[in-house]
Amino acid sequence: MRFLNFFKQELAVDLGTANTLIMQNGEIVIDEPSIVAIDRKSEETIAVGRRAMQMHEKTHENIQTVRPLKDGVIADFRAAEQMIKGLIDMIGRRRAFFSHLKMVICIPSGITEVEKRAVFESAARVDAKETYLIYEPMAAALGIGLDVEEPVGNMIIDIGGGTTEIAVIALSGIVSDQSIRIAGDELTENIVNYMRKTHNILIGERTAEQIKIHVGSALPELDDPPADFSVNGRDLLNGIPRQITVTYQEIAGALDEAVVQIEDAVIRALETIPPELASDIYSTGLYLTGGGAMLRGLDRRLSKKTQLPVHVAEDPLLAVVRGTSKALQDTQRYKAILVPASSVS
Repeated sequence: MRFLNFFKQELAVDLGTANTLIMQNGEIVIDEPSIVAIDRKSEETIAVGRRAMQMHEKTHENIQTVRPLKDGVIADFRAAEQMIKGLIDMIGRRRAFFSHLKMVICIPSGITEVEKRAVFESAARVDAKETYLIYEPMAAALGIGLDVEEPVGNMIIDIGGGTTEIAVIALSGIVSDQSIRIAGDELTENIVNYMRKTHNILIGERTAEQIKIHVGSALPELDDPPADFSVNGRDLLNGIPRQITVTYQEIAGALDEAVVQIEDAVIRALETIPPELASDIYSTGLYLTGGGAMLRGLDRRLSKKTQLPVHVAEDPLLAVVRGTSKALQDTQRYKAILVPASSVS
């Protein structure tokens, strides 16, 4: 049996809007931005992942950078296929020696049948012989160590790049869920708009992402505030590059509207759950995962809004891919929470 396993390759894939993570044998082997650089003339792939991100917003007319996923689902089928293939090739897969590629890929809970089929087709194009899908909140719950098979309700709030997934999980199923397209990308866009309207300075997506990381906050008052951050951009009045300094209080104001929408979605999800599960959640609290969980003060703000304890996962960025890997390692046990290709019409 061990000899046969040599011919297998099993990959757990967190195909995210902002970043793609791949685990193999319980280890992170790929952690790259979800982006691909393409030669416009030959239509060949120039770079994927981090190298393509270095080219983003700096290309000339012959090179195009594409983010194949939007709002958590595949928006550009061909670019997604090229990106997945490029990332798998990074692992050092020797195709001649592997005859069976098995993948579990996580997807948003609000995905349509057409979008599911697009994911399966992308997997098939990279020669995957066996592919399953798993919903992001379920994967996140597994990844932070919750027993999803027990008759106990747990609420997961997974804030990714394209979507925020809010789900109540019990007995290997999602009892109620909310999926909104307000997440990391929306926060980044809000920062770009704020800098343009307030400071008359034009910045790119990468700079806005750095602002979010260094001084992003959901609260205007923090116990441990970050240092002010210097930002370089183009002055909209005279077109000359200039530098300004922003504070976390400013960015908290810029992000407030998006955070309110996340709060409202959490309240809507709580309003739809059965009373017995509500009793469980009162005891267990809410679990925050995904990159958005790292936004300063978000846990405190949600706790104040819901009057419930809010727990931030120990390593929120890796929660989904770890749960996906756990499901991959025992697909028979977790078949109730996995979506096989045969179930998609």
